[in-house]
Amino acid sequence: MADQTVPPRRPRDDRGWDGRQHPTSDGYRDAHGFTPYEQQHVHPYAAPADPHAEYAHAGYPAPPAARSPQWVGPQGLGQQAPYRPAGAGLPNLDDDDDRVGRRRALVALGGTAAVVAGGAALAMSPQVRGLFGDDAPVAGDATGTTVTDGTAARPSGQQPSTVRTYTEQNESYMGSRAGAALKKNSPGGGRTFSGPAAAAAETRVTVKTVLAKDPIRHLAGRATFGATPKVIADIKRMGIDGWIRRQLDPEKIAPSRAELKLAELPSLKLGPQQLRDQRDQLNDRGVQPEKEMVYATLARQIWSERQLFEVMVDFWNDFLHVSADFDGGEVYRNSFDRDVVRKHALGSYPDMLVAANKHPALLLYLNQVDSSAKAVNENLARENLELYSVGVDGGYTEKDVRQAALLQTGRSVNDGEYVFRPDRHYLGKVRVLGFSHPNNSADPKTADQVIDAYITYIALHPSTAQYVARSLATRFVSDTPPKSLVDRLAKVYTLNKGMVKPLVMALFSSSEFWAAVGQKVRRPMEYLVATYRTLGVSPEASPEFTQGDSKRTAYAQGLRQIHDKLRELGQYPMGQPTPDGYPDVYVAWTSAGTMVNGWNEAGELLAGYRNQFTYTKPEKLVARPPATAGAYVDALALRLVHQKLSAREKALILAVAGLPATARVDATFNGAITAVARAILASPQHHLR
Repeated sequence: MADQTVPPRRPRDDRGWDGRQHPTSDGYRDAHGFTPYEQQHVHPYAAPADPHAEYAHAGYPAPPAARSPQWVGPQGLGQQAPYRPAGAGLPNLDDDDDRVGRRRALVALGGTAAVVAGGAALAMSPQVRGLFGDDAPVAGDATGTTVTDGTAARPSGQQPSTVRTYTEQNESYMGSRAGAALKKNSPGGGRTFSGPAAAAAETRVTVKTVLAKDPIRHLAGRATFGATPKVIADIKRMGIDGWIRRQLDPEKIAPSRAELKLAELPSLKLGPQQLRDQRDQLNDRGVQPEKEMVYATLARQIWSERQLFEVMVDFWNDFLHVSADFDGGEVYRNSFDRDVVRKHALGSYPDMLVAANKHPALLLYLNQVDSSAKAVNENLARENLELYSVGVDGGYTEKDVRQAALLQTGRSVNDGEYVFRPDRHYLGKVRVLGFSHPNNSADPKTADQVIDAYITYIALHPSTAQYVARSLATRFVSDTPPKSLVDRLAKVYTLNKGMVKPLVMALFSSSEFWAAVGQKVRRPMEYLVATYRTLGVSPEASPEFTQGDSKRTAYAQGLRQIHDKLRELGQYPMGQPTPDGYPDVYVAWTSAGTMVNGWNEAGELLAGYRNQFTYTKPEKLVARPPATAGAYVDALALRLVHQKLSAREKALILAVAGLPATARVDATFNGAITAVARAILASPQHHLR
């Protein structure tokens, strides 16, 4: 079960990192002060490293020796999944001071597009580790009709979705009443055109939306982390087709100033072995590599010119998710980001999945290193099917999971690098979905190649084509993407053997994409990143900055503060502890508290309080401010959300300033410019992607 497969804390060994023992050198502590697994409750079936020690200490006889293979899965030896309580209710927004009216105006303005971090409780799955030694593999036939690996609670031949409570994440949210309402306003079927520009020109937008039905603004909002005046000007200058072609060739786009400044993050370019070798020096400097990777991701989302590439990196980080904060992430997650996700984000998904399954980050995160022919851990085998390829309803059974887990035994990590251990590998015939192999070679290279062939097979399975297509359409089109589009994208995926660029080009060449104006709401991270982008925040320190931390540059300190704020909002790059990644539908992020917190952060940016960066003063956002309040609101809306507001929204914003539309104003909006700009950034036009 994907949302239960949370790796436990491991005993520290030579992989470890002790940076969390030290307070950070800039005086800030992590929002939670602990890593995701430190406060989890240990399931009663989780065993200590010595399986008999606990019984002997308690005075009980040791349990009988287990028969092989033993199966360690998400609920542990056939246990039912723990109950997951619903998230906390919405906070009360009203207070008793004179700001009640302003806050209510903001809620009226932005409430139709609220975004937020939901708070379902995490449940940690137990993993029984060290129960058996590294005995030689036992030959067998996992495809036989006799079931020897199941329990009454989890019979091996049963379809997983009928055994377990987990349903596909986004669809489960969209099954709510709010989801049903959204479905009514989603674009219907469509067709594919010769190219994106042709599709944009021939498509009529018929859905109800507050956004301008402008294809250039629509593309800028969906294919980037937030439209800016420069992005819109670039699309107009290059044309829709030219801009997309350029974005699909990111190697030819020069790095931005902010990307060059990433050299100020000392761990970013270090490989796993270098991080292990330099751990003491980095600890002394308060450097946490897994966090510097997150800082770099945020910097690229805000300032990189390679925006479509960064959007696809974020998409794959949710689809093929490995948490940044898992125990081992400090050494391996940066390499996973560079060598797996970024390397293949616009390349081949089958190649990405094969590379991921040989990377220490994924092998440690999902406990594959603990799996052997005598003690099989099924976590990675399950998530390869459920989350990373065919999907929970892709046609596999519990027996398929067990056979895949047997096939994948032997993959491990030694001294920081991937290794194949033939002494731990199961030998014997396996069959998973339509993949069948005798799997009878003791040669480690041959056995490893068989696993690669299986991973490639499931990456190209028709159910995977559907799953990737639906996920991509959910990201770029709507929370309820039309089946017509999903089916066409799945065909493109199959015909191109999982190559990503043809898939993205087919998406942008579809009428469904261009018809879906206003059908996606920004998640908390996207809202904040878009706010930085539209306000034109610069990565250089402001003149008011004072060096409070001699070990970190202003840039590094500023990125850390963005990360801390996003932890408060409930979403940051690679932040989901469980392997399902963040949901990408509106109804999963509905909390007024997070919405107001985001508005408050927009106010902080407008006021320039985070002086690690440089800001455009709010009175200078519009080059030549009009002399009347109504005209000034129009000009400021065009600058910040790239369109005018409705008459009702304009009236609400003028009410925030306490001025009629005809009132004479100066460049500071008679002292109210920050409040007015913040109100525009609270509008649905800024919340919608």
